[in-house]
Amino acid sequence: MVVNIITIGISCQAVFVPHRARRTAFDRGGIAPKTAGLDTFIFMEFTENMKWHAKTADETIKDLGADSINGLSSAEAAGRLEKYGPNILAGKKQQSRLLKFLGQFTEFIVIILIAAAAIAGALGEWVDAGAIMAIVILNGIIGFAQEEKAERVIENLKKLSSPTAKAVRDKAASIIPAERLVPGDILLLEAGDICPADCRVIESISFKIDESALTGESHAVDKETAALSEDTPVADRINMVFLGTKAASGRARAVVTATGMATEMGAIAKMIEAVKPEPTPLQKRLSGFARSLVWAAIAICAVIFFIGILRGERVVVMFLTAVSLAVAAVPEGLPAVVTITLALGVQRMVKRHALIRKLPSVETLGSATVIATDKTGTITKNQMTVKKVYLAGSGAAVDVGGSGYAPEGRFYIGSNELRANDDPALMLLIKAGLLCGTAELKRDENNGLACIGDPTEGALITLAMKAGLTKSGLADELVISGEMPFDSATKMMSTVYKNSSGNRFYAFVKGAPEKIIALSGRVFTAGGGRAMSDDDRKIILQAGDAMAADAMRTLAFACIESDAPIDPAGLCLPGADMVFVGLAGMIDPAREEARASVETARRAGITPVMITGDHKLTALAIAKQAGIFIEGDMAVAGDELDKMSEDEFSRQLPRIKVYARVNPEHKLRIIKAWKNRGETIAMTGDGVNDAPALKEADIGVAMGVTGTDVAKEASDMVLTDDNFASIVAAVEEGRGIFSNIRKVVHFLISCNIGEILTLLIASIAGMPLPLLPVQILWMNLVTDGLPAIGLAMEPAQAGIMNRPPREKTEGIVTRKLFWIMLLQGAFMAFCTLAAYAVYLYYFHEEAARARTVAFMVLVLCQKFHIFNCRDMERSAFRLGLFSNRMLNAAVGFIIVSQILIVYLPGLQLVFKVSPLRPLDWLIVIAFSIQPLVWMEAVKRRRGKG
Repeated sequence: MVVNIITIGISCQAVFVPHRARRTAFDRGGIAPKTAGLDTFIFMEFTENMKWHAKTADETIKDLGADSINGLSSAEAAGRLEKYGPNILAGKKQQSRLLKFLGQFTEFIVIILIAAAAIAGALGEWVDAGAIMAIVILNGIIGFAQEEKAERVIENLKKLSSPTAKAVRDKAASIIPAERLVPGDILLLEAGDICPADCRVIESISFKIDESALTGESHAVDKETAALSEDTPVADRINMVFLGTKAASGRARAVVTATGMATEMGAIAKMIEAVKPEPTPLQKRLSGFARSLVWAAIAICAVIFFIGILRGERVVVMFLTAVSLAVAAVPEGLPAVVTITLALGVQRMVKRHALIRKLPSVETLGSATVIATDKTGTITKNQMTVKKVYLAGSGAAVDVGGSGYAPEGRFYIGSNELRANDDPALMLLIKAGLLCGTAELKRDENNGLACIGDPTEGALITLAMKAGLTKSGLADELVISGEMPFDSATKMMSTVYKNSSGNRFYAFVKGAPEKIIALSGRVFTAGGGRAMSDDDRKIILQAGDAMAADAMRTLAFACIESDAPIDPAGLCLPGADMVFVGLAGMIDPAREEARASVETARRAGITPVMITGDHKLTALAIAKQAGIFIEGDMAVAGDELDKMSEDEFSRQLPRIKVYARVNPEHKLRIIKAWKNRGETIAMTGDGVNDAPALKEADIGVAMGVTGTDVAKEASDMVLTDDNFASIVAAVEEGRGIFSNIRKVVHFLISCNIGEILTLLIASIAGMPLPLLPVQILWMNLVTDGLPAIGLAMEPAQAGIMNRPPREKTEGIVTRKLFWIMLLQGAFMAFCTLAAYAVYLYYFHEEAARARTVAFMVLVLCQKFHIFNCRDMERSAFRLGLFSNRMLNAAVGFIIVSQILIVYLPGLQLVFKVSPLRPLDWLIVIAFSIQPLVWMEAVKRRRGKG
């Protein structure tokens, strides 16, 4: 941003100037004061890299022209609002529905069809032109409707993030719309609030912020007021709070430093807009395939046209013949069938908790070779869980089962299950953890448990529930009488309870192990307690170090019991002589199903990579739990990545499986590096920090429940259950969808080749046209299209996830498939022309009857051939002739339609056919069944029939 300020020997900061100087500054382009409040100071246009975290609280307040006690006046705030605009993120300009609909007709193959319809209309073939345009419009309507439906679902998934804010205005605290906040406003934040802007903390009372949406760090961060060094990264700016993050506990007073697009979230939004969308692999393949098909059709039409001219045929006749060939060459039904195939896949994926926002993105997952996944909320549940408990008195190490806030899990010592009630020390530690905290677990809209407050305390509540304890269950025997909130200086929190009679007091303390150990003089045992020795302290610290080595956050617990009232503030002073109980190690663990999903991905030839803003040690522990990191792999932090040259990074890229403490720029660099290697990469995530990479990736996968709106908008697919396992299910569906698209293309193109060769050979041989344009169009749009939809509904083949991903350069039609289609098409043309020749030259029938027989033979050849296309290796009889009901229904409908065409007088006129006799039907069936018979013989000979 341009800085409008007097810059004579001063740095770029807001400054106080005398009244006359103020007026001069305004005249030179500063802020013209529009209210009386603004003439007390000049307010600069802040640069986006202003280091507010490096300034003291007093300096920040001064530079912002703020008042930490009285806040801004309404008039002053109004002036700033007019200059800086509302506190909202500038959304991407929405495309009109008309433009969205017209966008469905920009694919190359669709443009070719529109051109073909125009040519047919210019030649007076209005039936052909109308039929082609009908299928083009139908294709557009299906694509438009699906994208509109997906957008509506996304809108329903959006959650109102921070509609109001508690700010000091006109010397009083008031609730104002968050969008009306301005730099210099004083905010009052407390547990449960979503921060409505970027702010500098000026007062903090046990204040913690959950920044996982921005940085990916799963722990709530303690906020302080002291100034930091200028080069402190965003994730470590403990004196700042950022837009979209959530207050976990305590309270704070903060001054707004940036709003709207000037915030950290706004910077990420700008990065998202800078990422240009690329065509999906499917779009690239279809576009390339369409171009090849069209040029081949033009070449064939030109050959036939000139052969006819050289033979002395009339130019008009040969032009109409060439147009007929063009109609046969271009698979008019392919765009509609591919769209329907994708739409059907979308419906199946919704049942498996995946919402596709763009139809072509369905297939992209199937070709993914790398999945770059966020840790927090994706591999993990973003729910802290106590996994280990160390009991100081007995030295027992207790493992705790379960994951997340669900109160499911048991206690074990080694392989032996332990009942919590059987161990007094364990029950005391659990009770201390439950009662020494203010958080709550409540049911969310999905009937799951969500933590209101510090996630660490949520984990301790869950631990208690696993042991059968709740605060409400203890309310009759214990009543709280005092509390000392957690303080970053003492690194501990204490609560005091009294019994129902009021004659016995109990203090429960939790905090950093080294602090609690120093204030404890005894160790709790089943017999009551004993003096704490130096060996006890050493062993306890070693147990804590072991937990920390596993990336666990470790808390220590102690208690005091007394007949006299206990001052909670005095428990942090030397001589407190507390009774030490033990340690609890907690972590946001990998989802229980994540490891199986990662193993499935590896079997499918997909490389899983973890990218997170969390600490390296924590990320590495979770990656090992999930099976992402194995021996020989590398883990790097963001600062280490910065030091790598592009060449070094490119060499190490295949080995690096964990990236920690990364920022959005790092994520973009990682995604681009994989794409430069020719890989198809899917990126999963839920936070604002994931959004640019989600958009840059070949397919971005956002979380629907915990995901931020920014992440959802940047994604191609949204997981409605936030479960990493759904990614693997989506990959399987994507592979199945591509396989079905390939089957559809195999069927349609081999049928088109049969039609082309039928006309080409007949023209070269000087035979009358065996097929008329309206008959060709009927085959392409109806008799081929409807069964192709049935083919698209084939279930995924067994073992599809045990195959490696397709090469990125592999087209829909491989060289092997091309030759198979050519041979099968040639064989169908042979069967058709053989029957045609028999009627013309052996039976000496009129051309109309011979053409009817050729029409029927080719249609039924194609219908028998579709069973060949269900599987290239296995016999149609082994698959089950009636196992695909949609396919069978479509084939039955076509057969009935062909019979009606032959015998209904009105349809006879349209299609120019003659009624067939019983002998004619026998001949038609005898020739038509040959493609199925011979392919079954080939499969059996290969030993796979």
